[in-house]
Amino acid sequence: MEPNGQFSASCDPSLWDDMDLEALESNHSPAPDNLYEREGCTSRCPTAQQGHPEKAELLSPDLKRSQPLLIQSRKWGRLRDEESRSASLPDIPNPFPELCNSSPILNNTPSGRSPKEGGPHVVKVYSEDGTCRSLEVTAGATARHVCDMLVERVHCLSDESWSLMELHPHLGLERCLEDHESVVEVQAMWPVGGDSNFIFRKNFAKYELFRGSPYALFPEDMVGGNLEAQKGLTHSELVQNFLNSGSWPEIQGYLHMKESSRKVWKRFFFFLRRSGLYYSTKGTSKDPRHLQYFADVNESNLYCLTQGKKMYSAPTEFGFCLKPLKTRSGTKGLKILCTEDEQARTCWLTAIRLFKYGAQLYKNYQISKRNPRSWGEPPKQRSASDSTLVPMDFSGCTGRVIENPLEALSVALEEAQSWRKKTTHRYSLPTPCQATPPNSAAIHKSQAWYHGRLSRDETQRLIMQQGMVDGVFLVRESTRNAKGFVLSLCHLQKIKHYLILPCEEEGRPYYSMDDGETKFLDLIQLVEFHQINRGILPCTLKHYCTNVAL
Repeated sequence: MEPNGQFSASCDPSLWDDMDLEALESNHSPAPDNLYEREGCTSRCPTAQQGHPEKAELLSPDLKRSQPLLIQSRKWGRLRDEESRSASLPDIPNPFPELCNSSPILNNTPSGRSPKEGGPHVVKVYSEDGTCRSLEVTAGATARHVCDMLVERVHCLSDESWSLMELHPHLGLERCLEDHESVVEVQAMWPVGGDSNFIFRKNFAKYELFRGSPYALFPEDMVGGNLEAQKGLTHSELVQNFLNSGSWPEIQGYLHMKESSRKVWKRFFFFLRRSGLYYSTKGTSKDPRHLQYFADVNESNLYCLTQGKKMYSAPTEFGFCLKPLKTRSGTKGLKILCTEDEQARTCWLTAIRLFKYGAQLYKNYQISKRNPRSWGEPPKQRSASDSTLVPMDFSGCTGRVIENPLEALSVALEEAQSWRKKTTHRYSLPTPCQATPPNSAAIHKSQAWYHGRLSRDETQRLIMQQGMVDGVFLVRESTRNAKGFVLSLCHLQKIKHYLILPCEEEGRPYYSMDDGETKFLDLIQLVEFHQINRGILPCTLKHYCTNVAL
């Protein structure tokens, strides 16, 4: 007999010939054996153990050592009847789900069984201001599908920057879910009763690799090999070549590594390859004798540290973590690393995502850019009256139908800009014979890029959360000058702040950032100007930080 209560089949086959197998099959059923295995009953052992002669006396002298002990079938019949009756009982709601680690429904299914794929699931998503919204989704709902649902419900402008963030406050970790990831599967891996949640926010750095220059993300000193052969290609050809071949260059550089179960950090030279993440125990040597295996990026999720110095005593604030897929809670098994600056961390994060997902990232970007609703439900059917509408051009003597879609789009943009200029001119331009309207001084408060009274630290945290990409900006009130404002801008992964002061000329109020050299009637005109012209700024304004209330 084995230690788990099952009889061993390694005994002499000749002993089994004397047994009446038909009688054994009629008197026994495999279900009771399974029942005793679940209950942990291992006391009915027919063999005498060494050192326990009292157990040997309990056995019949005519019973062979390798023969199984016969048990009365009436007892097993009663157990089978009770088991069948319990299986036919309906599911009962659990009145105290918070006191146990099971689901809020008491049923007869095993505890390890996954939920039904076709049934609805409730996902709760939070925003930056703490408001939340509960969504009912299917088991196959992706992160892009949930983002499209939230964009539609809160009436936001849909683009590929909207993201679903996974946040673990007790671990100080957060990550951006990829558009193809299943939200229900991610939520099922959370610890029961924990504080993990989803955050709905913009992340401009998610697809910056496909919008900007790859050389800015991957400095030459961090890329192994020679990239001279690739410099003749355009940006799209370079990215497409990498995606089609699947042979990404080796990423290398110094990282601070936290030792497991200790708050001790050591600096090693790391190498990121297709086979995993390695570090050298002897300087920058690539000799296999000096390389130590660190983690498998394909079997881990990539997170950023939100409180690295406070919770893990990290040497810098630019930390990230590789969390194994099997790890549900606690810091055991976490592979925590730290870089010297934000540029190095962005390089490592982007490289690990590319090594893990490959061409799937580019596919996500193309789908989200081409058709935002292709991830979720089919688009709503247009009414018959909407289908008969066509774009018209009335700039000439007679109207004409615009058949070119690109021309129709450009005309619509021109009309929108002209309408906005007229509206801005009506509310913001003072006339000599009319006093300044009271709303002109507060018209900027309705803009999405204006955040009111926000401290410098909160501004930097908000910009870092929404992506350290060139051109990310916001406008806020100045904490030092009561009448001034501050334009906070990200450039080269550094955040700079520019003071906007009011000034007057011939009794008219203006705003300026260069001591009156360039004047603007209001903040809207200032932002729109720098969205087209760089001016005194290091780059144009491209992406504004925004918060939505769910």
